[in-house]
Amino acid sequence: MELLKIHGAGDVRLDAYQRPAAGPKDVVVKMKSVGICGSDLSYIKMGGIPPGVETALGHEGAGEVMEVGAEVEGISVGSPVIVNPMMTPSNIGSGGPEGAFTQELLVREARLGDSILPIPEGISYDVAAMCEPLAVAMHGVNRAEVKPGDKVVVFGCGPIGLGMLLWLIDRGITDVVALDLSEERLERARALGVQAALDPTKVDLRAELAKLHGEVPSYGRVGVGTDAYIDAAGAPNILTDVIMMAKFHARMVITAAYMKPLEFPVGRMLTSEMTITTAVGYPTEMPEVIAAMPRLKDKIAAMISHKLPFRDVMKGLEIAATPSSAKVMIEMED
Repeated sequence: MELLKIHGAGDVRLDAYQRPAAGPKDVVVKMKSVGICGSDLSYIKMGGIPPGVETALGHEGAGEVMEVGAEVEGISVGSPVIVNPMMTPSNIGSGGPEGAFTQELLVREARLGDSILPIPEGISYDVAAMCEPLAVAMHGVNRAEVKPGDKVVVFGCGPIGLGMLLWLIDRGITDVVALDLSEERLERARALGVQAALDPTKVDLRAELAKLHGEVPSYGRVGVGTDAYIDAAGAPNILTDVIMMAKFHARMVITAAYMKPLEFPVGRMLTSEMTITTAVGYPTEMPEVIAAMPRLKDKIAAMISHKLPFRDVMKGLEIAATPSSAKVMIEMED
């Protein structure tokens, strides 16, 4: 077996791996599909979690149960499952000893409905492995507290941003504007049914949003009519741009990871009383994502831009770092 590990800043390798023996409370999952996450690329740049510590990668995984500890309840050998890494004691793929980019994944202290979730009948392993990023996206949408009739802007149409667009439209929110620099990603956003998909470097964004969402007076100035902004891009200008055009009581959710401090015009916020909050992970969303998979499986599958075998995972990491890719899925070989 092999395991994808970080050995230092920019140094990631497929290492020979011997899986630890499963204990009475553990299960072993034969991995079938594992997605490459933007955070995987960030961890590689950092040189591990924390920096300088060898780190196993992979946290977007689905597979088949191949071994079940004697004390584990409700989980059977042969069952197709999704692994919820946030509910594992070792935080799989994000700092613990286990990572999903391996043939056999040890899930410690496994619990059905918690760290191990059944895959609905008729759902492929590739679609099932999309559960984790889709749950991140759903949590960001939940934090925005949007409802039908609201006008929403999503910055970034990578896998998380596309997931947000999927949930917004699925919830009946029709006035959704998608923003990205990549025409390929914008085309994926259009395919989901957004109101508009724009490259903010090629248009006057405020003017475009004023046309699409209208304008609203606010303490002697005029804001665009957008109710909620979601930042899944992480460009340093986004926060200031939003503050300068936000209407009274607009909301903003930041899901992108900013590695450096930002300066922004707090004084301008006084006249809009806007709310800025953040979203990370998916404390409760995975079961809802899984329940939606049977009716959304075709749209979810369309969000996967590349599929590569495990032996080409290094090439997959390179592709995932390009601005035109969506989700890069690694299909584990038997």
